[in-house]
Amino acid sequence: ETLQRIVSTLVNKNDEIHNFIDMLNHTISNVQVNSSNAISELDEEFDGLYSVLHEMKGSMANTIQQEEARKIQALQDQLSQCSRALESSEELLELAVQSLDIKNPVELLEVENIDWIVTVASAFRLSLKPKVSDSMTHMMVDFALEKRMLQAVKFLPVPKAPEIDVAACLVADNCITISWRMPEEDSRIDHFVLEYRKTNFDGLPRLKGEQRWELVDYIKATQYTLSGLKFDTKYMNLRVQACNKAVAGEYSDPVTLETKAFVFSLDSTSSHLNLKVEDTYVEWDPTGGKGQEKIKGKENKNSNTASPKRSTNSPRASARASRDRFAGESYTVLGDTAVESGQHYWEVRAQKDCKSYSVGVTYRNPGKFDQLGKTNSSWCIHINNWLQTTFSAKHNNKAKTLDIPVPDRIGVYCDFDGGQLSFYNASSKALLHTFRTKFTQPLLPGFMIWCGGLTVTTGLQVPSAVKTLQKSENGLGGSTSSLNNVA
Repeated sequence: ETLQRIVSTLVNKNDEIHNFIDMLNHTISNVQVNSSNAISELDEEFDGLYSVLHEMKGSMANTIQQEEARKIQALQDQLSQCSRALESSEELLELAVQSLDIKNPVELLEVENIDWIVTVASAFRLSLKPKVSDSMTHMMVDFALEKRMLQAVKFLPVPKAPEIDVAACLVADNCITISWRMPEEDSRIDHFVLEYRKTNFDGLPRLKGEQRWELVDYIKATQYTLSGLKFDTKYMNLRVQACNKAVAGEYSDPVTLETKAFVFSLDSTSSHLNLKVEDTYVEWDPTGGKGQEKIKGKENKNSNTASPKRSTNSPRASARASRDRFAGESYTVLGDTAVESGQHYWEVRAQKDCKSYSVGVTYRNPGKFDQLGKTNSSWCIHINNWLQTTFSAKHNNKAKTLDIPVPDRIGVYCDFDGGQLSFYNASSKALLHTFRTKFTQPLLPGFMIWCGGLTVTTGLQVPSAVKTLQKSENGLGGSTSSLNNVA
């Protein structure tokens, strides 16, 4: 047995060494390939540099040639002007010399204006200074600085890790805005890479049970906003990496931002048998329930014992404990997670063919025939599209008509500690109705529907616009357990 263990150990070690040798050979091959690629890229960069220098040389030589042509043309024009003036001056000189030999007074009268002719001659108005110089020193170049710069060219350095500015990061309206800066200015940074992942831990990222990093590439600015998020976990880990043209630097130290939101699903164990329930969707199903009711009736006849209650501390399990299915005309389904404190927000969208539906909250364990808003332990708004549309707020079997259009999406805001339940137009954030009371028990989201379907969106933060409205609304004061609409 000892020898067998030794043999087994040696075999495993030999396999490990063989694998390591294969890995080393593969690494050597990769080094050769990557080195060849690096040389090719280096050739391309220098060829590009040569091309730029060649183009600059041609352009500057062309400028010198143009300056040469301009000067020669100016001097040739001046030379032509001087030649014409000299020719005219020689004719006048010859005329003046001939005039000296005239003795006849009559002939002298004919040339008496020769002094005026000489005075206005072009030769006396001619500048005998070249219009341009023969110097070309203004076309000289000095590449001493550029040579020193070229001599300083090195391989691109690895960028330093960015630093995330936690104070400038913002979590609001189901978005996360993250800001960062470089520890020192680096003009060669081409772009940044942002990675994020959801977690339920408020500390450093943990290896076990973590979701994979999601990547956002080619960010040119030092700020980025992640939008359209569903905050179905408590925190978000974020880290940033700087990249230049050749290489990526180290990641920044990860930061953890709190993304607190209320997450729940629809509890199918509570729903009326005529409702078809998925996690966040409920649909009226008039035919499916009848067959299920018959089956349930048979089960009840064959059993005289009650179903056992679940004993657990989880919020969802405790919300479902010892709950009877709704029956009769209470076509209701509840959420599986209770609100016990804090401020929370969720949204509901009804299908266009919905004939009647209610959205609200209730205390735990309502009666199976209870309807939302018809008891003193439930609050809701109700929409009835049968024959004509009616919109009302209901509590304790009292209804208040809401003379406003029914929105496509309804936002529900629950401030448990502040004793406030408000409904909003989820698109415009206009306030629809507010209930004020002192909640004495945990609350469960409740939904009642007849003909049609409802979609519930959870994992949402309280929108900034709702927080602002709440501040102004709370300034009005007053609390009541009866219907109360705050305009």
